[in-house]
Amino acid sequence: METLRERKKQRTRDALLRAALELFTTQGYERTTVDEIAEAVGVSQRTFFRYFAGKEDAAFTVQDMSERHFLACVRARPAHEAPMEALRQAVLEGWDAIRETVESAVPVELYLRMYRTIESTPALLAAHLRRSATTEETIARLLADREGVDVDADPRPRLAVAVFGGVIRVTERQWCTGEDFSLESIRQLTASYLDEVGPALTGNWRTGRDR
Repeated sequence: METLRERKKQRTRDALLRAALELFTTQGYERTTVDEIAEAVGVSQRTFFRYFAGKEDAAFTVQDMSERHFLACVRARPAHEAPMEALRQAVLEGWDAIRETVESAVPVELYLRMYRTIESTPALLAAHLRRSATTEETIARLLADREGVDVDADPRPRLAVAVFGGVIRVTERQWCTGEDFSLESIRQLTASYLDEVGPALTGNWRTGRDR
C-alpha cells in the first residue's frame, strides 16, 4: 500500500513535470531553466534533480510513458497477426488509450502541445530521433522473439520496424505542420498513413497516367 510519503513524492514529481512542460510549450525549451521549473512549484533546484536527470529527461517523461504502453500492446497482440498488423494495431490502441496512459501525470492537451514543441525544437528533435533509434531496436527484437526468428540473422524484424518508424515520423511531421492539433487528428493520420504502406511500396503510382 502506498504510504503518505510516497504519495507526497509523486505529487511533487507530477507538479514538476507539469510545470516543466507548461514552460517548455509556452516560452520555449531553450529559454526555460531548471530554476524556473523549481520556482513554479515552490521547491529547490536540488529537489528537481531528485526526480529528473535534467530538462531533457523531463521533456521526454510522458513520451516514455506512452512508449512503454505501446511496447506492452505489441507484446499483447494475438500471435496470428502479421508483424506489421501487430504494430499497426498496437499504435492505434495506444492512441485510443492515451488519456488513461498519460493523464495520471499531465493533461492530454499538454502532452500533444509538447509533441509539437519537440518537433519544432532542434535540440529536442535530435534527442527524439536518437531515442527513437534505440526504441526501434527494442521493437525489432520484440518482433523477432514474437515470430521466433534471430534478429541478427534475419533482416525482416529490423526492416519492418524501419518502415513502421518511417511512417510514424511522416505522421508526426504532417500533424505538427497541419492545422488540426487534436488527438483524433493524429490518430486518424496514423491509421491513414499506415494503410498506405502496402500501396506505396508495391503499387503502381502512375496508374491512369502516360508513362
